[in-house]
Amino acid sequence: MIGKNVSLVPGTNAMWHEFFSRYAADPMMDAMPFVYQQDICEMAYEKRKNDATREYFSIMAGGELVGQIYLKHIDWNEKSAEFGIALINDSVKGKGYGAEAIELLTEYAFDVLGLEVMTANSVLRNVRSQHVLEKVGFVYTHSDEKFRYYRLEKR
Repeated sequence: MIGKNVSLVPGTNAMWHEFFSRYAADPMMDAMPFVYQQDICEMAYEKRKNDATREYFSIMAGGELVGQIYLKHIDWNEKSAEFGIALINDSVKGKGYGAEAIELLTEYAFDVLGLEVMTANSVLRNVRSQHVLEKVGFVYTHSDEKFRYYRLEKR
């Protein structure tokens, strides 16, 4: 999937490791710094690769890996899925990469996979993520003590 500034390519083991070896956790999401451990990263990749309810993509900008985006909890009966996104570090944030990647993933989910609903959530204090979700068309549905929840229906 190719957009104006980013493209989504199927995630590979090498890209998974590259992402996490360079990943810097956003303090908005996690106060603890992330420490890459190759064996734990490998186990996580294998688990997700073998999960038929997930699809992973690497987000590329200018030939560089800038993030990953994925569908999870794909429910073929309900024609729905939740998505998640992580950008590699602060140096790639604020450039529109996340919003464009979400739009590309949404097109793929609706037009290629035939899904009709996508959901997402955002940590309450992550106002930037909430803004991006609303910018690309997700509608706020409710909150709990940790998250704000969003929904997007195929138009």
